[in-house]
Amino acid sequence: MITRIQPGARMSEAVVHGDTIYLSGQVGEPGDDVAMQTRTALAEIETLLAEAGSDKSKILMAQIWLADIADFEAMNSVWDAWVDTANPPARATGESRLASPDYKVEIIVIAAKA
Repeated sequence: MITRIQPGARMSEAVVHGDTIYLSGQVGEPGDDVAMQTRTALAEIETLLAEAGSDKSKILMAQIWLADIADFEAMNSVWDAWVDTANPPARATGESRLASPDYKVEIIVIAAKA
């Protein structure tokens, strides 16, 4: 069974297949600094995971894209305060041109259902 959460014409914010939850890339508010955009993206991840029947302790993998790798430490300071340190996911971080120059970070996660 496949469940689509907040489906739109182009994409769904999350898709649940079996016991796995796939989230689309989450971003912050354009114009905010990277720390604030990271906080906003992580809050949206928590909301979507809850809607799908899970939470951040069940994140299996995170991909983090930064528009400028120089923002790595600022993003990490927010991530480190947020992540469940008892259940850290696998994670990859890289630099990429994002959909808009106003976005500084995009976070994609895959999680297990609770």
